[in-house]
Parts: sequence; structure tokens; C-alpha cells
Amino acid sequence: MKHDAPATGRSLTLTFESWNRARRQLSMVWRVGDLRFTTSFWYDSVDLPALEATYGRQAMERIYFHIMAYEGLKLCSLRPDAIDLGDFARFHTRSFEAAWRTTMQNVWQQWRYENDDPDYAGPTFTSTPVADDFPLLTAPDGPAKVLSFCGGGKDSIVALKLLERAGIPHDSFVYSSSAYGMAEPQHRLSNKLLDHATPERRHAQWIYDDFMDSPVLQLNDRYRTLTLTAAETPTSLMACLPIALTHGHQAISLGHERSADTGQVVWQKTGEDINHQWGKSFAAEQVFNSYLAGHLVSNYHYFSLLKPIYDTAIFNLLRRDLNAVPATHSCNIDKPWCKRCPKCAYVWLNYMAWLPVDLVRSIFHDNLFDLAENQIHFRQLLGLEDQLPFECIGQRDEVRLAFEMCRLKGLTGKAMDVFKAEVGRVDVDGLLDRYLDVAPDLSAIPAEIRQPIIAQMRAVAGEARAYVADVRAAALVTA
Repeated sequence: MKHDAPATGRSLTLTFESWNRARRQLSMVWRVGDLRFTTSFWYDSVDLPALEATYGRQAMERIYFHIMAYEGLKLCSLRPDAIDLGDFARFHTRSFEAAWRTTMQNVWQQWRYENDDPDYAGPTFTSTPVADDFPLLTAPDGPAKVLSFCGGGKDSIVALKLLERAGIPHDSFVYSSSAYGMAEPQHRLSNKLLDHATPERRHAQWIYDDFMDSPVLQLNDRYRTLTLTAAETPTSLMACLPIALTHGHQAISLGHERSADTGQVVWQKTGEDINHQWGKSFAAEQVFNSYLAGHLVSNYHYFSLLKPIYDTAIFNLLRRDLNAVPATHSCNIDKPWCKRCPKCAYVWLNYMAWLPVDLVRSIFHDNLFDLAENQIHFRQLLGLEDQLPFECIGQRDEVRLAFEMCRLKGLTGKAMDVFKAEVGRVDVDGLLDRYLDVAPDLSAIPAEIRQPIIAQMRAVAGEARAYVADVRAAALVTA
């Protein structure tokens, strides 16, 4: 969200005011200046007092602190000068501060760019670090050691099906956020997708947040900021710790692809590659893994199952499960699809490119190439504007490859006319070589499950090339 930013010289402190836990709820309160904000996390399969009895009250309070600290990162959008951890200052270690600040600096790349503030490094801690001598926790051995996140999109179902076909027992995890609207429709949509998968058990979480959808930027003239942002992926890794400790999940799997490792624009002022998806990058995986296993839970391993491959391969893997495609959703504005945002435009384009056209039409009904609102989105996606959209999307040449596949299929529309006029033909075979590449070394997939996963990824390269050959042959017949 973006608004005009007023100037102010006043100093602000982000204060951890209070927290509370019930059996299935963890709630938190912060202050920034004279404003107060809250978030509550609800769990369906966790008993927090029982966890405290098992691991110790202090150990679990340290977990709560990390959830509060990463969730509270969003309040740095108001540009606080200082951060007061309150009662949780007893858990402020140098290693925590380093990991937290690394996250803040990288996730806030886009915020600094949008606010033209290359120098904001986040608030200064008012507390002094304590000794980092807290004992590590150890998750028990559960019946399904892998907890696979499900956000409801194509990445989620592809990751779940990779685990299923590899014979790896896994549970699923879905969380809703009030930033995306009412909770019930979010869970209903995700559960509809999970009906096409085979997790041993489904775990759910509800997050209620009164900051991200607040009118703080319109109604308060104290803040020198244009936009709000949040560290959603890092927060979710911390917030699922109580689930992992309860059910013995030692491997936490997300569906972040290799395409997320590259940013959307290079900021000429700083030379930074501004990446909206840094929290989903392999670099972020390494940061979080090092900290989580080294300072919180010794056998807690975070990885992205899809990190060795690009989006192009993921869309081709999705063709193995066409019956699940109508249950996917990816829009962050109006679920399942608003059809008028960069994310909807990107997913629709690639669905049209790599899936049966009639199936995609039955889901979206409209030709998104022709919608007026999407013309700027497609131009940005094609690399014809100053930057790619700040969204969870693939790379420019993946978009051009998808456009070429749509052209071969005979698809038409205003955006296709732009592609033909301003981009022209693309090197399909060369782009297939690049975007069907599998890079196991660029992933933290555990060794014990890596081989059957990588084998499926390598197999899809042949499937994709055969699909392109069929589309080309059909295009010659109709030419």
C-alpha cells in the first residue's frame, strides 16, 4: 500500500509492550510512538502450556520472543529510530540481533527503494545483548518428519505431489492472514487444494493483524513513509515452531522456486538488485537455517523443495495433476483471482502457455491479454518498462518464453500484439535449456529425501520438450 509521505523530525521507538498465551493462542502488542498494534496467532493442533511443561517455560518464551520479533519487523515500515524489547530483552543476544538485522536489511530492500531511503538500517536496540548460552531444543521423532507449507497456489500442489510420488511421509500446514481478507475463505480454498494431495495430517493457523490493513499512513502525519511491508516468510518459519515441536517435524518445506533468487530492478543509486522475494531466496534459506539450527532447535531444518528449479519447470510439473489446477489460487488482492494484478497476469499467462487452453479458460473465463488494467503488467513482465513488477513472479525471459508458447498456440489479444511488435520471436530451445536446468547444489533439501525429488525434476525436462514439440507441430498444421 502506498501514500504520500509527510516529513517529520520526531524520534520514534518501537516498543514490545506485552504478550499473552492461552492454550491455542499467542497474542502480542507493540507500540510505535503513541500508536498501538496487535497480532494474534491461533493454532488448531498445538497446546502451548503442554509445550511449556515439556520443554520448560523459559524455552518456550524464547520461541514466543522470536515470533514476536519477526512479526514486529513490519512496524519498521514506520521508520522507528529505536527498538525496546521490553520483558523479552532477556533473550536479546548478538546472534539474534545479527540474524534479525540481516532479515530486515534484505526484506526491506524494496521498502528503501520505494521510499528513496538507501540509508535506513532499521532501529537501534535499547537493550544490551546477553550471553548466547541458551540450550538448544530438539524436536521429537514424529510420524511425518516433513511439514509442507500450502499457500494454495501451483507451487504448493507441485511440492506436495513431489513428496507424495517420492513416498515421503509429510503433513501440510496452512495459515490465513487478515492482510488477505476473511480467514474462512482462505482456509476453504487451501483445503480444496489439499483434497488433491495426501498429507498425513493437516495443520492450520489463523493470524489476525491490525497493522497491515490499517489506515496508519492516511490518518497520521507523523510518519515519513510511503509504503508498508512485512517479513512474511521469516515470520511463518518462527510461527510454525510450536507445531514442529508438538508433532515431531524436523524438516520444514516451502515451495520457493529458483526464479525467486533474482530481483526485479537494479537500484542505480546503490547498485542493489532489489528483490521483492528475498525472503524466498536461497540466500535467505542459508541465513535462516544457520540461525534456527544453531540457536533455537538443533534438528529444525528449513528448505524449499522447489529451489533447484525455475517456474518454467514447475508449470510443466503441474501438467501431471491437471485435476488439481482449478483448485489453485494465487491472487493477493481478491482470492482466488482478481484477474487484474501482476500475479494473476503472470499465472494466467503461464497456465495458458503450459496447460490445456480450454482448462484455463474454464477457470478464468476472460482473456487477460485484453483487459485494460493488465497492459502495464504485461509490459513490465516482458521487461519493456523500467522494472519487473514487485510480485512473486518468474524472470523476464521466462515470461517471454511463455508468450512465445501462447503465440504458437494461436492466442491473441492486445498484450500479444505488443509482444509481437516489441519483442518478436524468442530462442525457445535456448530458453528451455536455461529454465529446465536442475541445480541440486542450490538447495537445502535434506540428503535423505533429495534423490527421488531431483529425479522427478530432471524427468520433467523431457516432458516439457515433448510438449513444446507437440505445440510446434500443431502450429505448423494450422499455419
